[in-house]
Amino acid sequence: MEKNFAQCFSTNTGAQVLKHLRSITIERYLGPNATEAQLRSLEAQRALVHQILNLVERGKNANKP
Repeated sequence: MEKNFAQCFSTNTGAQVLKHLRSITIERYLGPNATEAQLRSLEAQRALVHQILNLVERGKNANKP
């Protein structure tokens, strides 16, 4: 599966998608008035994006000798 993720996101389009996902999750910050539900939702989204990034990285490394 890792190789599939690496192949999917290794294109220019895939890189743009990852950039967008990072900007709306990992690089997003909620203000001090954020509710617990908002914080939990954002953390779940961040976890998913991190999982995708990890799969991409492992897929890239699987292709190395």
